[in-house]
Amino acid sequence: MIYHVRHRTILRYAAPVRLARFNLRLKPAPWPGQWTSDYELLVDPAPTIVESRPGGWPVQVARLVIESPIRQLSIESRFRAGVQGGAITPQPDDPVIGAVARAALTDRTMGPAAPAHYLYAGARTPMLAQIGDWTRAALDPDRPIVAAALDLALRIQADFAYRTGVTDADTPVADAFAARHGVCQDFAHVMVIALRLAGLPAAYVSGYLRTLPPPGMPRLVGADAMHAWVMLWCGPTRGWIGFDPTNGCIAGDGHLFVAMGRDYADVAPMDGLFVGGAGQSLSVMVDVAPQEEPAFSAPA
Repeated sequence: MIYHVRHRTILRYAAPVRLARFNLRLKPAPWPGQWTSDYELLVDPAPTIVESRPGGWPVQVARLVIESPIRQLSIESRFRAGVQGGAITPQPDDPVIGAVARAALTDRTMGPAAPAHYLYAGARTPMLAQIGDWTRAALDPDRPIVAAALDLALRIQADFAYRTGVTDADTPVADAFAARHGVCQDFAHVMVIALRLAGLPAAYVSGYLRTLPPPGMPRLVGADAMHAWVMLWCGPTRGWIGFDPTNGCIAGDGHLFVAMGRDYADVAPMDGLFVGGAGQSLSVMVDVAPQEEPAFSAPA
């Protein structure tokens, strides 16, 4: 499947700000089964400095420095991406959870996707005992890993209510877990913690999800959004497999990988700072369009 992706962010400030510095994580990092081409990053006003580099995890970082006073900043990321490969399903010979946990402790690779990086707690993914109690039976060491992880994703989908506006990027995962509601970021963090408590390498993924309009309705330009799911290392043979707890499924050709890290902070699409005390507002427009559909036609 081939997609055209456009991601536009507009920041508006109540008064001029100066010396703005931002980190963008919008360009897809290399990942097996996916390719990216024709990447463009358009920034208005033009920054004084643009530095691009790979991150410590599978993530591409662009650092912007703007030294002139601004009242508005527009950032637009565009690219084509292809996702290939058949649907992943549980197999009779999948390794069991206990075997994968033992293999993770003896794996000696140290690249950005090495399983050792994704075994332990992080600032946004503490090892919460209540999550372990909730998932202990589902992640029994003798269960085949792919089937068990899919069951966990389905359980999160069933037990948690998807509600926008009740959490934000800074909401502690303990609060979202206790309330049993939130958005994809919250559900991914819950699943990452549960898997790590079982001794499994689990990572947080930022990307895009193809969304389909209701039957008979046109696709709305700008109505898509970034999405979050989980990558689970399923042993040296199966490797990394994506699981989407928001939709209760294994990630497929409708999931476009952008970046992978230990939690949201490693892969946030945008963060930074500016000098000035003005308030700000943020608007985001995302399009994920299959190649066979017309090119983007959103108004400027």
